[in-house]
Amino acid sequence: MVNRMQFYIDGAWVDPVVKGKSTPVVNPATEEAMYEIALGSKADVDKAVAAAKRAFETYSKTSREERIALLTKVVEVYKGRMKEIGAAVSDEMGAPLPMAEKLQAGAGLGHLMNTLEVLKKYEFEETMGTAVIVREPVGVVGMITPWNWPLNQIACKVAPALAAGCTMILKPSEFTPTSALIFAEILHEAGVPKGVFNLLNGSAPRWVPR
Repeated sequence: MVNRMQFYIDGAWVDPVVKGKSTPVVNPATEEAMYEIALGSKADVDKAVAAAKRAFETYSKTSREERIALLTKVVEVYKGRMKEIGAAVSDEMGAPLPMAEKLQAGAGLGHLMNTLEVLKKYEFEETMGTAVIVREPVGVVGMITPWNWPLNQIACKVAPALAAGCTMILKPSEFTPTSALIFAEILHEAGVPKGVFNLLNGSAPRWVPR
C-alpha cells in the first residue's frame, strides 16, 4: 500500500511537519482526481537535508564493493515491482499500460543497471603526469524531477548519486508522485542506509506563457 500522505525521510515514513496541506492527483485519461498527496514545507525540507547531511558522514566513506552490492540489490527489488510501477505511471501520466510497463518502468531499470556496470570499472583515482586526480562525493544532492518519463528522470539522478557516495533529497513532480513513492519503497527494501535517500512531495509555481 503506497503511503501518499507521508514523506520518506531518514529511513522512515513520516508525517509532514505542517499537516493538512495536500493536492489532488488527476488521471489525465478521465480528468478525475484519483487521490491526494501531502505537500511539504520548508520545515520538511530542512528535516530531510539534516538527515542527508548526517548520512553523508558515513555513506561517503563506503567502498566501491559496498555500493555495487547496494545497487545490485536495488536492481533486484526494482525488477519485482515493474508491473506496479507501470500501472502507477499509466494512471498518473496517461501512458498506455503496455508502454508504461515496458518503456516507462524499463527506463528506470535501464539507468540503474547501466550505472551499476559503470561503477564496477569507474576510475575514482587517476594519475596524470605528476598529479593524481581523486573523484570523491561532494555532499548532499537536491533533485527536482518533471512529470514526463518520471522513472527515467528519477533513476538517472538517484543511481549515479548512490554510486558516487552522495546522499540526496528528491522532490518528484506532484503530477506523478505514486511511481516516485514506489521507488522510495524499493530503495528502503533494498537496504539503502537511512538518510541516504529522502523524498518529499511539494507543489511548484505554475509557468503560464504570455
